[in-house]
Amino acid sequence: MTMRILTLLATCFLFTGSVFAQVATIAVAANMKDAFAEIATVFKSTGRPEMRVVYGSSGNFTTQIMNGAPFNLFIAADEHFPLELYKNGKTVDEGSVYAIGKLAIIAKTSSGINLLGGKTEMAQAIARANKVAIAKPELAPYGRAAVQYLKTEGLWNLAKDKLVYADNIGAATTYVVSGAADLGFTASSLAKSPEISKQTSFLLVDPKLYEPIQQRMVLIKGAPQEAVDLYRFMQGPQAKLILQKYGYSIP
Repeated sequence: MTMRILTLLATCFLFTGSVFAQVATIAVAANMKDAFAEIATVFKSTGRPEMRVVYGSSGNFTTQIMNGAPFNLFIAADEHFPLELYKNGKTVDEGSVYAIGKLAIIAKTSSGINLLGGKTEMAQAIARANKVAIAKPELAPYGRAAVQYLKTEGLWNLAKDKLVYADNIGAATTYVVSGAADLGFTASSLAKSPEISKQTSFLLVDPKLYEPIQQRMVLIKGAPQEAVDLYRFMQGPQAKLILQKYGYSIP
């Protein structure tokens, strides 16, 4: 009898271990935080199991996945990083572009800075700001787009000494909300979120002034079925409606 009990316990342990091993771990670009939280809620309401979701910069995630981090699905903020993983044999295939992002400038309401669309007005806003928050361009596509905008508009020299760099676009946004910076570059999806818009104003940047932010997702080799199902759900009508709600364009 004792041997039977031990065998059953061992079997249960192995089964439990395999279940935990199959929990999908999702790497999500910081600009997607609010939109993905809603998408995940709808996805799980269909009876799907819990997922482990980590938010951060696309560049950092790419480095981690290259070094063996156990992510199953990478929902990135651009195409460069996912395609780099594909070229290095880490993904199932090239993946899919699921959204096109938009760059925005936000200002802390208490700073008294008004955001207007012209180059002259933008120069005045930058000159008045104490600091300008930006995500590190080598890690975050929205940071790269911000640098492109500043250089295209001839505002780089005015802004460069005021820039404070964050590891991802969510952190850059927090710098403005906290008052550490009067101005900052962020994703329109974050700028429009209720929590951010309560304390800031925002202005969409003309998309002609930076390269298109085509956001791609890729399945990592060996992904469990839950990650595959989410990958497919992200391309479906419910997810697309949520993405549009948060200011993304759909390819």
